[in-house]
Amino acid sequence: MFASDLFKNKIALVTGGRSGIGYAIAKLMLSHGAKVTIASRKAEPLAEAAKELSAFGDVDHKACDIRKSEEIQALASQIKERHGRLDILVNNAGGQFPTLAEILNDKGWNAVINNNLNGTFYMTREMATSFFIPQKEGVVVNIIANIFRGFPGMVHTGAARAGVENLTKTLAVEWSDYNVRLNCVAPGIIESSGLDQYPPQIQEMFEQAKQAIPSGRFGTVDDIAQTVAFLASPMASYINGTTLYVDGAQHLNYDVGGLARVMKSFM
Repeated sequence: MFASDLFKNKIALVTGGRSGIGYAIAKLMLSHGAKVTIASRKAEPLAEAAKELSAFGDVDHKACDIRKSEEIQALASQIKERHGRLDILVNNAGGQFPTLAEILNDKGWNAVINNNLNGTFYMTREMATSFFIPQKEGVVVNIIANIFRGFPGMVHTGAARAGVENLTKTLAVEWSDYNVRLNCVAPGIIESSGLDQYPPQIQEMFEQAKQAIPSGRFGTVDDIAQTVAFLASPMASYINGTTLYVDGAQHLNYDVGGLARVMKSFM
């Protein structure tokens, strides 16, 4: 689909780049000429991922907890030292766990909000002030979730991802003077390592839900990577402040209450 040199001379940062969707995004961008830095919290598996990805292009890595501004600043310093600029930021890092709102405690709520919402803002602000705004050029793609009709069973991440979507719209307007574009990608259920974290009952529910997805299948990490590449490329130069659902039309007719019902059956 894309020219082999689509991202030639472009510098990209992919958070959560050691596995799953983030790994696929980094691999695709490398394969099309970008120099890519991947970041995540755990240094050892991150280094292993970078070693694998080096087969596809010029890749750097640095362990970074997106909840800590000082670690984000250190990441920005490394990118500036090695590359002198940054052109593309993909905010993919995040985490959540299934829960019902009535049993979610303050610690669990704050952990997910701090990671998925605050961390995305901290990372975006730092890369914008360090690179995009002075350069008067930059692209941000935020990976959120299927929040079109709420997110029962995941109230914390639903709220956080909705916050990121509004953040994206807001900054698309505020930073338009600096030629900075921001968009969201909202994946449906994606067949990746992330599904392995759920208990068997929920995985069974996912399998049943597959039949209700109009496209008749789950998405793949490559489906998301290709969408991110499009939004990050010059082909999407007039797309700004929007959310692209990549879910086989799941958000239009999917029973969003399934996860919550399964969890209630545990109680």
